[in-house]
Parts: sequence; structure tokens; C-alpha cells
Amino acid sequence: MLDIKILLERWRRDLPVLLLVNTLIAGLCTLVSDIRYLLDNLLISHSIGFSISLLNTLIFCHTSDPIVAPSKLRPWRFILVIPFGVLLGFKIANWLGAPDLLVYFWVNPSQQWRGIATAILLTTSATGFFIVFYRAQTYRAQLAIEQQQSAEAKQSELAAQLALLQAQIEPHFLFNTLANVRSLITRDAPLAQAMLDHLNNYLRASLSRTRKRQVTLAEELDLVTALLAISQIRLGSRLRYQIDVPADLHAALLPPLLLQPLVENALEHGIEPAVEGGEVRIVVDMVEQLLRLRVYDTGLGLDAGAIQESGDGVGLPNVRKRLENLYGGEGRLALYPNLPSGVISEIVLPLNRLND
Repeated sequence: MLDIKILLERWRRDLPVLLLVNTLIAGLCTLVSDIRYLLDNLLISHSIGFSISLLNTLIFCHTSDPIVAPSKLRPWRFILVIPFGVLLGFKIANWLGAPDLLVYFWVNPSQQWRGIATAILLTTSATGFFIVFYRAQTYRAQLAIEQQQSAEAKQSELAAQLALLQAQIEPHFLFNTLANVRSLITRDAPLAQAMLDHLNNYLRASLSRTRKRQVTLAEELDLVTALLAISQIRLGSRLRYQIDVPADLHAALLPPLLLQPLVENALEHGIEPAVEGGEVRIVVDMVEQLLRLRVYDTGLGLDAGAIQESGDGVGLPNVRKRLENLYGGEGRLALYPNLPSGVISEIVLPLNRLND
């Protein structure tokens, strides 16, 4: 079924090429004949070219696809339309004022064999060019559609995967905190109440943030501060912490809940198992055009701190997977020893600020 808008779009796209080919054919015909016939050759060439193109469009093409107007192009279609297109082109050119070459050839064909052979050769060459041209156009358009569909599908899959990875962190923290509250209820009810208050503040603050694609570093630090406050109630004097972040980096953007697993890992595998506890220090700075987030702990060391990296947890493996999906090679997570004891967890990712 023909769609006028699609046909017009197709003609607008192909018209420059059609005009160029018709003009070249007219020029070649003039070179093998006489320069005096240039205007007649132009008129005849354009009449034949437009006739062949129009017959091919009206008879053999449909426009059910809004992007690729011609359906499955076949060379035999052009072979069928060429004779009719040539005859129609000659008649149109004669009607517009050119000599009636059909009559001229018919009256004295033996003397016009060279002109007839030249016209056939040029028409066949032009037809071959259009076959290649239309196939290339069709292939490029179909390839562009497939690439767009593939990119959209990959983006949707990536968004779903990131949402799943992010959602894994929230119950991980929640269950750990509730277990701590439960253990405190029988030992120190006021302290358990204080921890519940901190948890309530944490959940209230994170409710509108954890479903965002990006948050500011200031928002992420609010959540981490609440986490450390809850942990300090549980660990008492065994936990010390400090946060060192320049004010001009508070507007930096990063995925939500990216820093929290590093702090949790430092607490769970570094500070808590150590008899004397230790210190957690968060340092954020800029290296060239990259944002660097480091979490230092003075706990048991790299072997203990790396447990969650290779184990079944959802902490550091989750962070590494999210960085890989979001930033490719530009985002990375690394662990280093913090001499004389403890671990340094480091995240590096592209620096983007709010309202940049």
C-alpha cells in the first residue's frame, strides 16, 4: 500500500542522485554525438530517468515500512521497467519539445545502430548503478534501525540490572541493623531505641534517594554518616570515624549507595573482628578529571577485608559490577593495604557535578 508522505520523502532523498545520473548520461551521449544536441539530450535523459524511477515506484514498490520505502528490490524489476520507461521517456521528451527519436530510429534503424547501442549501454549502466545504490540505502537504513533497537534493548536491560543490583544493598543494610537492634533490646533498651531512631532517620532520608539514577556526594555522605552513627552505638569506643571531603565536591554526582558498601565492608571485616576496634576515615578528592573516593580502616588487614570481594555477599562485587556497567573502563574499584594495618578501598569514576 502506497503512502504519499513516504513516497515524497523517498523522492526528496533520491532526487539529487537521479538528477546527477541523468545529467551524466546526457553528457556522455553528447560526447559521442554533437554538442549542439546537449539540450535535447538533457531533456531526453531526464525524461527517461524519471519515467523508469516512477514506473518502478508505482508498479513494484510498496511503502509499508516507514523508513525503507522500497520493498525487496530485485534486478529483474528494473529489467521489466526499462523498456517501458525508455519508451515513455522518449514520448514525454517529444511532448516537451525534443525530437521524436523513436520515429527517427524506426525510419532508418541501420544508420542509427551506434546511437541505439550507446543508449542501451548507458541505460544499462545507470540501471546497475541504481540497483547498487538502492540496495546500499536499504542496507544502511535497516542496519541503523537494528542498531537503534539493539541500543534501546541494551539500555533497558542495563537499567533493570542496575536497579536489581542497587536493590540488593538496601535489605542487606536493613537486615544487619535490625539484627543489631534485636540484640540490644535485651541488653540496653534505651540504646536500642536510639539505634531505631537513627535507622528511622536513615530510611526517611534514603527513601527519595535510593531510587534515583544519581545523587550528590552530599546526599551519599548523609546516608553514610547515619550508618556510622548506628555502628558507633553498636561498637561504642571501639569505633572512631572521620569524614574529609572538600566543600566544592559536595555537588559531585555518583550512583546512589556506592560508598556505603565500602564503609560496611570496613566495619564488618576490618573493625568489628579487631579486638581493639579501629578507625574508619572517608576521604574524597579529585585526581585530574576523576572523582576518587577512599575508605580507610585500621582493622585486621587486607585478607579479612577482601572476604566480601570474593565471597557470596552483595557488597564490593555489587559496586564493581555497577561501576563496570555505568562507566566501563573509566570506573574502577581497588583494594590496597593500609599500613601498618587495615585496608584502603578506593573508587574512581568520572567527575560530574550537579548543573554542569
